[in-house]
Amino acid sequence: MQTICVFCGSSPGVKHEYAVGARELGCVLAKKNINLVYGGGRVGLMGMVADAALAAGSKVTGIIPRSLADKEIAHQGLTDLRIVTTMHERKAMMSELSDGFIAMPGGFGTLEELFEVVTWAQLGIHTKPFGLLNVAGYYDGLISFLDHSVEQGFVPLRHREMIIVSDDAEELVELLAAYRPIPEEKWLSSRQT
Repeated sequence: MQTICVFCGSSPGVKHEYAVGARELGCVLAKKNINLVYGGGRVGLMGMVADAALAAGSKVTGIIPRSLADKEIAHQGLTDLRIVTTMHERKAMMSELSDGFIAMPGGFGTLEELFEVVTWAQLGIHTKPFGLLNVAGYYDGLISFLDHSVEQGFVPLRHREMIIVSDDAEELVELLAAYRPIPEEKWLSSRQT
């Protein structure tokens, strides 16, 4: 695995642990010679993970839509900063350049990015691994909801199990590197259609 895309907040959140987790992830990526792709912002957890990865020796590519370059304050110190036109271009390029994905704490944008790559994997569009870095239990409620979705028959267990979860950055990166995609069956059986 050469490049991991990290989805995370342009806000630092309220807990100090989120910042610690972002910096730790950036350092772990560099330690394992993995480059970072992310949303291109200089603020919040986005800026923290990028700065830590850069300081520890990783190449960092940021991808940001022109409309957000001022709001998220585009990071000018990156190895490669790409300004795109739309959010769709941003997400497509992030996916194209990455071998796997990690979602750290973040808001609606982070969740949307995560669930897009999860859906693409479910549909067989890609076979790249993805995980939740569950810093300070941030994703506990979401994990419970995903399990509930399985129990209620809306998410197949094999698809729920594609989402790798850890509260430790190094362990999560190792789990992503060891991931082997499940052979995908037809998404809906003939009796479901």
